[in-house]
Amino acid sequence: MLAPLPLVFPTFIGAAAFIRTLNPGGLLNRSLDAFGIDFTFQLRGFFGAWLVLTLFTYPYVYLPVAARLRHLPGSLEETARVLGNSPLDVFTRVCLPQIAGSIAAGTLLVFLYAVSDFGAVQLMAYDTLTRAVHSSHLSSPAVALALSLLLLATAGVVVAVERALSARLPADSGAPAGVCVVYPLGRWQLPCQGVVWTTGLVAIGAPVASLADWAVGGLLRSARGGRPLTIGFADVAGAAWNTTLGAALAALLSAVAVLPIALLVVRHRSRLGRLAHVVVISTFAVPGILIALALRFWTLRSDIADDLLAGTLALLVLAYVVRFASLAMGVTLLAVRAVPQSVRDSARLLGASAPRRFATIELPLLAPGIAAGAGLVLLSVMKELPISLLVAPLGFPTLTTRIYGAFTDAFVAEAGILSLVLLLASFALSWLLFLRAGAQRTHAGRN
Repeated sequence: MLAPLPLVFPTFIGAAAFIRTLNPGGLLNRSLDAFGIDFTFQLRGFFGAWLVLTLFTYPYVYLPVAARLRHLPGSLEETARVLGNSPLDVFTRVCLPQIAGSIAAGTLLVFLYAVSDFGAVQLMAYDTLTRAVHSSHLSSPAVALALSLLLLATAGVVVAVERALSARLPADSGAPAGVCVVYPLGRWQLPCQGVVWTTGLVAIGAPVASLADWAVGGLLRSARGGRPLTIGFADVAGAAWNTTLGAALAALLSAVAVLPIALLVVRHRSRLGRLAHVVVISTFAVPGILIALALRFWTLRSDIADDLLAGTLALLVLAYVVRFASLAMGVTLLAVRAVPQSVRDSARLLGASAPRRFATIELPLLAPGIAAGAGLVLLSVMKELPISLLVAPLGFPTLTTRIYGAFTDAFVAEAGILSLVLLLASFALSWLLFLRAGAQRTHAGRN
């Protein structure tokens, strides 16, 4: 249950929480001060960026690997044990080759996310290509373009290498999935639980405690007649509404855009559909800051785009769709493949027209998968920072842009309040999409 939760944290919020917690006057600093311990640690540079990105992106590896482990055929492991292999040998010779593809895919997602991240590296003052692109896009557009091409080439090379390595991995065993084998940890149980709980406390407990400390401290100070908060309920509600509106529109348009592509790929084996599928999936390898800059340059160079889209909500939603539609693509493809051919054939024999079959039979069956894909887009858009910073219209603040602005201007109480609102919304959505189903499976397995 704890392992996937860091996904609800935007990395720049995690970075801000760690920086402020360790600084003089921060939560950890004050707590140790109460015991007479003088401890101050500046979390900056490579180590800070590495720590934050690792803590908040490891679920991209954990989730696919855990899903694969749950469905490994237990018969292969049992056969290996009967042949005298130790548990370690069973893992390295039987399990590891079968989960290598999931590890590679998850690692690629982490790399692409880390390469495209802006907020965490900016707050940690660690120079990366993404940070350099953002700092030069106004003063030196040519430099920003050159750096963008270098960043895109780096991502492309890594994706190509991962694809080549994945193609050389062992094929699936073909054995039917079954109940995974459970091994008693024995004397390793306490150390393993310690690692899990420590990771959870560092990645979840520490940032949440820090954000709550900022928010409560600011509210108490304002109530006692100190410096008033610079935001009110209307500001928080407005940013939350803008975030919800942009994310909902992007999720809806992404679902509408990828459904025809999925139908072309699965039902018609269309070359055009396969090409569109490759293009959509490839956009996940493009950092958000590059998409934002490309759309801005396009609107500046095109009179029609400038008149219709420049400085509008439509351009922001378009940027979100280009960046995150790939998240809905895979889920929608699986949903289309899952519709039984027998159901479609029966409807055809009964004389139903193609539009009627799709509207009354297929669409209800596709709806859960389409909704899950749209939910992934919704959750990702809510946490997006670079696109929101660069493309959002004037007077259209989102929760992420307000949080980033509040922290960089040293209004930590306001940043804490806004961050908690965003985290609660993200957690509620994550629970509905992922965690509830996982909890139900765990409960069913125990029974």
